[in-house]
This record gives sequence, C-alpha cells and structure tokens, in this order.
Amino acid sequence: MIIKETEFIKSATNLEQCTPEPLPEYAFIGRSNVGKSSLINMLVNKKGLAKTSSSPGKTQTINFFKVNKQWMLVDLPGFGYAKVSQEERAKWKKMIWDYIEQREFLMCIFILVDLRIEPQKSDMEFINKVGENGVPLCIVFTKADKIPKTQIPKSVAIHKKEYLKHWEELPLMFISSTETKSGREEILEFIEKANEGFANRDMG
Repeated sequence: MIIKETEFIKSATNLEQCTPEPLPEYAFIGRSNVGKSSLINMLVNKKGLAKTSSSPGKTQTINFFKVNKQWMLVDLPGFGYAKVSQEERAKWKKMIWDYIEQREFLMCIFILVDLRIEPQKSDMEFINKVGENGVPLCIVFTKADKIPKTQIPKSVAIHKKEYLKHWEELPLMFISSTETKSGREEILEFIEKANEGFANRDMG
C-alpha cells in the first residue's frame, strides 16, 4: 500500500463523538511509552502526525486520521502508568472500552508490546480482554532495533510462550522498528487486505 495522504479528522472523548464516516478503522494502543506515536508516524510516513512525548499519557482522546480517503487510523490513549487522577484514569478506561466493544467500523486493534522487556501483566490482561470480547487483534512488537538482532527470536518466543497459556491459537504478530521501518509493509499489507473484506461486506 502506498500512502498518498493522511489527514486528521477529529478527536473524541466518548463513543458519541466518534466520526460517523463509514470507513474501516484500525486502532492502535499500548502501554504508555511503548512507541505508539512513532509507529503511527512511520506507517503513514508523516513526522509529527501523532504527537510523541517522553512523558506518559500524552494521548488523552480517541484521534481519527483518514488515510488515502479509504480508511481510518485510530490513535487510542495508552493504558498503564500515567500521571493522572484515578477519576481521570477511569474515564479513559471507559472511553477506550466503549470504543473497542461497540464501534461497528473497527476492523482490527493493533496492540503494541515492547519487545525489549518480558511479558507484562497489564499487556496480558488487556490482550486477553480484547480476545474475550471477540474483537480482531494483532500484536505489534516495538523497538526491535533496541535489542541485538540475535535476541529478537528469543524475545518473541518468550512472549509467545506466555500468550499460549491463555490462547489456543496465537494472534497475528508483527515485529517493528521505527528506525529501520521494519514491519511497515507487512502491517499496511494486512490493512489493505482487510479493507477489501470491508468493501465486500458493504456490498453484501
């Protein structure tokens, strides 16, 4: 897939505010500082589209970006650590799960996981809950360039072993690096194929 244009459509703080455009949506989420904004910018080849930050909790709304006038890239707030009140955190949680569980145009949620560290409880809980809700998901391992190449298969194997404790069949997985742009073509190819499925569903 060649990305010709990406435009910011709107931000939403609840399900009702989400864009009414009937386009297939692909949401991206992960623990704070997992490299989500960098991955989004790499995918659409546009620096600064999603705001990167060294302080966790930068994304606080559901942000919609229209790509090639054909599909929506949705940037969701991170889960896990953020310097916000319990009340604020509960509000984010409701907003995220309302979107995941009820959004009719959501084709797949890409859950980002830092490949450098061992499987985290918050990641596992989130992945399992998405799966239990029957929402299609993919796992994107980030920061692959931050560890030696020889270490990558070993790290992926550790994660797979953990996921297999909860999953009979593993979700699709991508290994990405914003430095080398690895994983970009594979993710965009997956989205392109899913878009075809969405178009056929529309016709039916």
